[in-house]
Order: sequence, then structure tokens, then C-alpha cells
Amino acid sequence: MFYINNIGVYIHVPFCNEKCPYCDFYSVSYDNDLEEKYINSIIREIKKSENFKADSLYIGGGTPSCIDPKRLASVITTAKNKFDIDNFAEITVECNPSNDFKKMIPVLASVGVNRISLGLQSAVFQERKALGRKAKPEDVQKAVELVRDEGIENISLDLMLGVPKQTEQSLKSSIDFCKSLDIEHISAYILKMEENTPFYKMKNILDLPNEDEVASLYICACNELEKSGFNQYEISNFSKNGKESKHNLKYWNCDEYLGFGASAHSFIDGKRFFYDRDLKSYINGSKSVLDGEGGSFEEYLMMRLRLTRGLREEAVKSRFGYGIPFDIKEKAKSMEQYGVIVCDDEGIRLTQKGFLLSNSIISKLI
Repeated sequence: MFYINNIGVYIHVPFCNEKCPYCDFYSVSYDNDLEEKYINSIIREIKKSENFKADSLYIGGGTPSCIDPKRLASVITTAKNKFDIDNFAEITVECNPSNDFKKMIPVLASVGVNRISLGLQSAVFQERKALGRKAKPEDVQKAVELVRDEGIENISLDLMLGVPKQTEQSLKSSIDFCKSLDIEHISAYILKMEENTPFYKMKNILDLPNEDEVASLYICACNELEKSGFNQYEISNFSKNGKESKHNLKYWNCDEYLGFGASAHSFIDGKRFFYDRDLKSYINGSKSVLDGEGGSFEEYLMMRLRLTRGLREEAVKSRFGYGIPFDIKEKAKSMEQYGVIVCDDEGIRLTQKGFLLSNSIISKLI
């Protein structure tokens, strides 16, 4: 069979047992009948797809680990067969510790899953309670042990910064907890107040750190994670050597990826398209919606400046046939005095301080 490209594949599983108050990702309450129809629809769409070659597969949500393990395994197997995904590919599933977790992990391991992303958010009781997290830190520890026992050796944990009642000391406690588990990757995201979430409606009464405190928490996280052996490679992502998320790097490198499921996005052959945030519509065979052109220099700059390596002169020449434009270099040099950006012969990159102001900096550059 002839395959083209070397893409990433994303599959969205929108089911959750309970919606977290800060979450704006598309999700619905778990329903067994809907689950079966939805999984069948995803398998149908995968089989209809072109014969791309993929080297990463990411199952996100929602909470993929809340659905039937055999159904999830069937989706993974279908995608592996369709997109010629081999044993060297990165196959990630997002999970939350639960009563069914012990049943889920052996099934995932049996179909080649080699990376698990666990939702920790915080290891501090009062912070977890405010975030609506029901599992205890000990449950996360047990989940990590179960994953290891099944031979899955690449584990990522999510942390949240700027959450209610958080201090630098409590953040360090959460980082120490992660360090004690000897995991490979940490995603440390600053809490955003997304519209249409309970947190957004409650923002005036939540005990949240102010803007300066959030900035201090971010710098604290970067420094503590670095001391703990995690190298920062993106604004919110840190890993041990060689354990960067291969799938997420596709987004930041403006590489191609194909998404399946309600709300999933794709970027193929210079075109962006997505499925509506509507599970029943997807089940009924709705078509993806075109979302314009993609892959321009401006978009590439915006995504690459999320990475600590930044925008590289040689990579720009290879991709576009020209180097970083002179006017953009001049704008970058004018901001160096503020300690937010570095501009040299290799290219342009943001500093830790610059990451906190990335949106405004990128806006000035382009």
C-alpha cells in the first residue's frame, strides 16, 4: 500500500464522568449507547481517510480512560493499521486515575500505547478540591505504578499554575511530588478563565493569585523543574532528555496532522479544517469544516516562538526559501534590552520572562 507524508493523528474522546469547572475542551456526560455509536463513527471515518503515514497518535479528551477499554483499543488498532503506525511511533492516551484504571492500562499496553498523560493539576489538597479533582495524590501515584508495571515507560503529568489558593510553596510541593514519581514529562499550564465555564462565572469570588503572583509562580515552576532535571522546551512543557512530546511538537513546528472526532482539528496540504463541537452531528456523519489556509511564515513564527529553541534561521530558509526577514530581526533586537527576547545569528527566541508576554511580543513582531 502506498502512503504519503509523515503526519500526526489526533482522536478526540469527549466523554467525561464529571466536567471540571475550569475546562473548556469539548466534552459531554458519559453515556454507554452514545459511546458505542461515537466509537463506531470514528472507526468509520478513519477507514475512509487517505493513506497517510503517521509517526504519532494522540488520544485526548474529555477523558479517554472513562470509556470501555476494548472500544478504545479498537480505535487505536484501526488507526495503527490505517496509518502504518509502527512500534517506533509515539502513542499517547490521556487518562485520569479511577476505579476502572486498573482494567484500562493492560488493554492499552497490549495495543502498543507507550505514553500516558495523567491529569494531576496539583498535589495539594485544597488546590485539588478547588479544581474539582476527586482523585487523591496517592491515587495518581498508584496510577503511575500501574502504568510502569505494564511496561509503559513514558509518563507525563499535568500541573496548573495560578489556581485558587496556590503559593510558591504549595507549587514546590506539587513539583516535589512529581519528582518523587520519577516521571519523564510535565506540562505546566497557567490557568485561563475560559468563557462558558463555571470558573469564569465565579472569577470575582475565587481566591486567585494576581497577575504579578502568577508571573512569579511561572518563573518558580520553570526554575524548580529545571533543578529537578526537566528541560523546558516549550512555554508550558518540560521533559527529561529525549522525552519531548513528539505529537505536540507537530503543532508547534506547523507540521501536518489529522484529527478525528467532534471538535478535532486538522492541518493537511496547507489547509486547515475541523469538526464541529457536536457529538451527535459527528455520529450522523457531519463533514469537516474548512478553516482557511495554514502554514504561512507568520503562523510558523507564532508557533515556533512557543519553543525555547525559537525561530531558527536555517529552518526558515529550508521551509520558505528565505531567512528571517530583516524588519522582524530589527523589531526583535529593539526588545532585547527588556530581557524578553534574544536575537542572534541562529535566530530569535523568547526568554522565560518573554514567554509570559509572548502574545504581545509576537503581535509586535508580525
